Amino acid sequence: MAAIPGTVSDSEPASAVVTAVDTYDVRFPTSRELDGSDAMNPDPDYSAAYAVLRTDAGDGLEGHGFTFTIGRGNDIQVAAIDALRPYLIGRSVAELCADPGSLARDLTGDSQLRWLGPEKGVMHMAIGAAVNAAWDLAAKRQGKPLWRLLADADPEWLVRQIDFRYLSDALTPEDALQLLRAGREGAAERAATLGERGYPAYTTAPGWLGYSDEKLTRLAKQAVADGFTQIKLKVGADLDDDRRRMRAARAAVGPDVRIAIDANQRWDVGPAVEWVKALAPYDPYWIEEPTSPDDVLGHAAIRAGVAPVKVATGEHCQNRIVFKQLLQAGAIDILQLDATRVAGVNENLAILLLAAKFGVPVCPHAGGVGLCELVQHLSMFDYVALTGTTDQRAIEYVDHLHEHFEDPVRIERGAYLPPTAPGFSGQLKAESIAAYRYPGGTYWAAEGEEAAV
Repeated sequence: MAAIPGTVSDSEPASAVVTAVDTYDVRFPTSRELDGSDAMNPDPDYSAAYAVLRTDAGDGLEGHGFTFTIGRGNDIQVAAIDALRPYLIGRSVAELCADPGSLARDLTGDSQLRWLGPEKGVMHMAIGAAVNAAWDLAAKRQGKPLWRLLADADPEWLVRQIDFRYLSDALTPEDALQLLRAGREGAAERAATLGERGYPAYTTAPGWLGYSDEKLTRLAKQAVADGFTQIKLKVGADLDDDRRRMRAARAAVGPDVRIAIDANQRWDVGPAVEWVKALAPYDPYWIEEPTSPDDVLGHAAIRAGVAPVKVATGEHCQNRIVFKQLLQAGAIDILQLDATRVAGVNENLAILLLAAKFGVPVCPHAGGVGLCELVQHLSMFDYVALTGTTDQRAIEYVDHLHEHFEDPVRIERGAYLPPTAPGFSGQLKAESIAAYRYPGGTYWAAEGEEAAV
């Protein structure tokens, strides 16, 4: 097993193991202000099924991971993480941090839990929470932010972290190694540039469907003033409303700022094409999630029907295999991976490599609870040590809930500044967990008492 340099302290007992996996159902009341509202999800309460790996290593370090939901069902997601506990308790800390892929392989390979997918849905997202927690622990023990750990890692080691099963007709280990070796050329210079300029962002802050036209206009103008060159609007509930809102947004930002639109899976194929064409006078940059995230051929038909408007999808894409098919079918212009929908960092490495192989830019899904904090690391690795470019690439940004994290994102002039603290940036503050743990946290308990009055 190839260890990551610096993972194990000389003073640490070789027998250190994972001693506990604590889980929390954390929910934030975002539905109160309609933050996150869209055509399919009108009243989300942004939530995290949250896990903490604790060890007896004596260094005080923990691995924090989570997956994102929007309220009801978060308890089900927590139960799925709990089902993985036997694979984590007693696991060697040194071995886990030297080879997080071993955990990913064990969890996706459990024959009985696998039946609940396979490799999709609630169990797959739970695996992602556990695997991301392992990467968080590994990065902390190296003293590096995750993007830097990945960018510094030996290409051969990175390739061993990836499961190429079901991918070899599109991406082989040899392909991946070639891409990663090429990506190391100029990596140090790009890391320095990243520190100076950050990574491009776009903002969805003005675009929630429940916002008034006045709020949309005010936030869109603010976005331009803050340096963003792209905003995004939710669409799909009512065409006349969408025309009015697009008209207001275009007037607010002018002709040179991109406006992406997002239907959140609202349409069938035919209506998607018709709706996007109806909004064409307002120059939408891309249409996101126009139909079912599983409909590869539907996305290809929509792409052909709405060009030159681009087609983007991926936040609900359930695994690397569906991403592979979207790319093979020429169904998307923009790939939108999500840090918590698939089985963690290892699978997202495969997805980044697939996108690089097919030459499709990655603009990750973010917002939610902590998604901005996590996904910045993946895009920054992609820029520094894989594709070497930010052309046509930007990370989604939504300005809410960051105050609950120990290492929140930093945005300047419309760009993400690279994290410098060790880890994966997904650690919630203890006081936030205490307040918003459901149903017994102080916020929700007070809500219950108020309702009972």
